[in-house]
Amino acid sequence: MSLESVRYSRGSLLVLNQLLLPQISQYDPVTGVREGADAIRTMKVRGAPAIAIVGSLSLAVELTSSPPRQTSDLLTFVRESMDHLVGARPTAVNVKKAADELKTFLAQEAEKPGVSAQELTDRVIQWAESLLEKDVKDNRMIGDLGAQHILQTTNAPDGVIVMTHCNTGSLATAGYGTALGVVRSLQAMGRLSHVFCTETRPYNQGSRLTAYELVYEKIPATLITDSMAAVAMRKRQVSVVVVGADRVVANGDTANKVGTYQLAVLAKHHGIPFYVAAPSTSCDLSLPTGDSIEIEERPSQELTDINGVRVAASGIGVWNPAFDVTPHDLITAIITERGVFRPEELKDGLSRSL
Repeated sequence: MSLESVRYSRGSLLVLNQLLLPQISQYDPVTGVREGADAIRTMKVRGAPAIAIVGSLSLAVELTSSPPRQTSDLLTFVRESMDHLVGARPTAVNVKKAADELKTFLAQEAEKPGVSAQELTDRVIQWAESLLEKDVKDNRMIGDLGAQHILQTTNAPDGVIVMTHCNTGSLATAGYGTALGVVRSLQAMGRLSHVFCTETRPYNQGSRLTAYELVYEKIPATLITDSMAAVAMRKRQVSVVVVGADRVVANGDTANKVGTYQLAVLAKHHGIPFYVAAPSTSCDLSLPTGDSIEIEERPSQELTDINGVRVAASGIGVWNPAFDVTPHDLITAIITERGVFRPEELKDGLSRSL
């Protein structure tokens, strides 16, 4: 059984506090939108799909406990709440897409004759709940399609050796994962040899979270520092690099956890295929290139301190972008639940698969 980043039942939302992993597994209650946004901003919950799910379910929980009496109040509350959630972490596009889709859905439902505020509220709650089931289904499809494509295009008779970055598994989604979903599918097919996961400084999502998932799932894996990626590619026969994405734009440029870009450059140099695994909800075809992606910058203490202890020289300047953008020409293919596309095929491919 995969780890659960979210535990939800009607009126109750618990999120696994990922700030405490791997030492402590603690589920914290989220009773409304403000707490949901705070959990996202402070990275109790992270990963583009999980952010959208937790944000939407925090809205559902608050509507369950305090349903608006008037349709106009509901419309205003949903609009303002989703805008607040979008602002919590701006680089990931999934929550922005969820906000836009929910606003459109609610506006259409509100125009139906005779619908009451309570009926509209129930439909919003059901809409948010549907995201959980869809995310797991989409992730399993991403995993299977990606694994099949890699096996068809990669010469790895003794099993595929995967390098991955940051956390893209059950902890970053509703379950199964994106890049780690590909790993899980390879493992299920008996075709995975080994996984190398980077530590992912400065927040250590790789060493704290991905390593935790790999051990939990009994997947053969080795943790390396971010600075070991090149020598690992050269000395450890890495077959493919598979990463996730917080936003993929129309030309295939991809924003993901900082450090992804350098892995793509290294993979190109070593002749190793570089894959991005992401649901279509992470694809933002409204932006032509990665130059338009807003990159979140995080507090300096994440870089200068470890567990609250200062390790950097006082007075040093800090630049701490949470993400970087990998140019499309370094990406072999983008794996989605709708198919595997070369970057230049992504826009048309997703349009055709609707």
